[in-house]
Amino acid sequence: MVTRPGYAVVFGTYCELGPGEEVGVAAVVGSAAGALFVDERGHVLLVEPTYKPGWEIPGGVIEPGETPSAACAREIQEELGLSVHVGRLLVVDWAPHPNGEKVLFVFDGGLLPARTVHLIRLPADELASYRFVPPGEVGAWLPPRQNRRISAAIAARADGTILYLEHAEPRA
Repeated sequence: MVTRPGYAVVFGTYCELGPGEEVGVAAVVGSAAGALFVDERGHVLLVEPTYKPGWEIPGGVIEPGETPSAACAREIQEELGLSVHVGRLLVVDWAPHPNGEKVLFVFDGGLLPARTVHLIRLPADELASYRFVPPGEVGAWLPPRQNRRISAAIAARADGTILYLEHAEPRA
C-alpha cells in the first residue's frame, strides 16, 4: 500500500522506493503490542474488552509508522488513562490469525502500586472492567494460546530474558 509517492508501508515501516520499484507482499502480517503489569502482590492486570468476549492484557494494534513500544504506551494511555514508561521487551510471538498472521509484542509494564491503580480510567466503549489475577490463575481467564504467551512473559520478567515464541510456544 503506497501512502505517499515514493514510499510504501511494509510491516508498519516506511520504505523508500526507487524509480519503478513496487512492493509485493505475499502475506499480510499485522502487529500488536501489550503490557504485562503487576500489582504489589505480583498479580497480573487483565482487562475485559467490550467489543469481544474474554480477557487480555492491555494493549492493541500497532499503527503504520509506529514502533511497538510507542504503540504499547499509546494503548495504555487510551485504555487505562495512565501515562507510563513502557519497560523492556519480554516476548515476541508469531501467531496465526484468520485475517493474516500477527506478530505480538509483550513489554514489561512494571509494578502498578495501589495509588496508581486507583487512577485507572476505562473507556466505556472499549473496556468493561479490569482485575488483577494471581499468575497461577491466569489460565482460567485467558484462552490457551494467550495463557502460554502471558505465562512466558511472566517467566521472562522473572529471569531477565526475552523470549521468542511461535504459536505461543518457545522456538528451540
